[in-house]
Parts: sequence; C-alpha cells; structure tokens
Amino acid sequence: MTSFQKKDFLTNQPYALYDAVSMPFKNQTISHFALSDSLTTVIGKQQNKAAIHFWSTDPLVILGMMDTKLPYLSDGLAVLKVNNQPYIVRNSGGLAVASDSGVLNFSLIFPEEAANRITIDEGYDFMYRLVSETLKDYNKKIEAYEISDSYCPGDFDLSINGKKIAGIAQRRLKNGVAIMIYLSVTGNQNKRAQLLQDFYAAGVQNKQVKWHFPKIDPEVMGTLEELLDAQLTIQDVKEKIVQTLRKRDCIIEPGEYSSEILHLYEDSKQKMIDRNLQMLKENAQKELLI
Repeated sequence: MTSFQKKDFLTNQPYALYDAVSMPFKNQTISHFALSDSLTTVIGKQQNKAAIHFWSTDPLVILGMMDTKLPYLSDGLAVLKVNNQPYIVRNSGGLAVASDSGVLNFSLIFPEEAANRITIDEGYDFMYRLVSETLKDYNKKIEAYEISDSYCPGDFDLSINGKKIAGIAQRRLKNGVAIMIYLSVTGNQNKRAQLLQDFYAAGVQNKQVKWHFPKIDPEVMGTLEELLDAQLTIQDVKEKIVQTLRKRDCIIEPGEYSSEILHLYEDSKQKMIDRNLQMLKENAQKELLI
C-alpha cells in the first residue's frame, strides 16, 4: 500500500474484539472509557491490527466536556439526581447522551499512518457504512445528517425516517483513531430524550451563552426496534456487526488484555477520575470513580 492509497478498514482487516461483558475490570462505569483510550494507543503503535470495542451500561448520563460549561450546571445535575440517574464526564468533547442496557455503544479503532491520515469524514463514513450494511436486510434507508433538536446533535447523526437512532464521535490519540457510536437498540427512547431535555432546561434557564446547547424534542429520536419493526437485543446487533465484517473477509479474534493495555488502562482510568473531580467538583459522583 502506498501513501496515496486509502485503506478500507472494513475489508480484509484483522480485528481484536473486546466486549465489556468479559472485561476483567471491577468498575463498570469509567472502565469503558479508560479501556477505549488504552486500546486506541496500543492499536496506534501496532499499525497491523484494528479493534472493535462493545459496551453497554446500567442507566447513566454520559456528559460531554462542553456540558460542564452550562451556566446552571448544578441545577441541571440536580434534575439527574432527582431522577436517580448517575452521570459521568467522558474523556471527549460533545454533549450529553443517555445510556442504559438498551443502548449499544461501540468503537472501531484503527491505526493511522503519518503520511496517510484518516480524515474526519472518512472516519465517520467507516461507521456509517458498517451500520448501513449491517441493517440492510430490513430495507430501511439509514441517513446521515444532523438532527439538530436531538441530544448530542452532529453532522453524522444516523436516522431512519427522520428519527435519530445513533450519534457518532471520534477520538484521536497519537497514531490511533477511535470512531465511536451510541446506537439506541431498544427501550424507552422518549424517556431518555425527555430526561436530557429537562437537564438542559434546568442547566441553561434561557440564559444567553456562547456555547450551543440543544433544545431537545423527544419526538425526533427512536430505537432500532421501533423503526425497523423488529424484535432486537443488544447481543443480536453485536452479532450482526461481527457477521458483516466477516462477510467482508475481516478476521475477528478475541482481544487479549496484555500488560501494556493494562498499564495504559490504569493511567487512563486515573485521568478519568481526575477529570471528573476537576470539572464537577462537589457534584462529582465519587462512588462511580472507585
């Protein structure tokens, strides 16, 4: 491959598969984020393998760093506390998303060559193509454009019939890039969106700020089960994604928790703890950071 040829990481690519169901870490909250960062660093060094990282959570609001700039952040967080909703600040930008056992979060983690970088749009396109191909048998068109009144809106929101099912983000560390998605598979998407609508209403209180926080309309979001009119589980979707990659001649093998990954994990975990204590101060939920 020359520096002028773009690699299609969805074809003929070896993958190491990491699934939170079998990860060896006790903390089931920040572990997902810390592991993602350590995998991105290691994949960036290896240059010969990619990784796929699946994870879901108990009910959890995942705040973006921009959310910590809400003018009435404590009031917004109080809404989450009243609803018995744990929250944490993730290690990337963007805005809040709601996660629970009906939401599949996963990352495609690729190495980058210094002379052949994966552009932002190319990274998003890998994930868009993978999801579209995985769901093609349902004969529903998956579209990628911003749903501005959803939570965490972005240029590559994925939608069916105008209703958002997923949001995509990216994180880059040295020579590794992680393309991350949350995919609403099942559950009460209206309730998730309503919770974040209330969070922002309390956190902004109509104050004029230089940052843009969404005015969420729960009706513009939905789940795969609802919009595909099919019974689905998180496990179903994980298996379909793996099958799609295998059909494209990708080799999927269980990921190993090497000493390097475990060392980087501990460092990334501590950075997550420090970030939450610094940004949320007295509002940090320390029980999630143990």
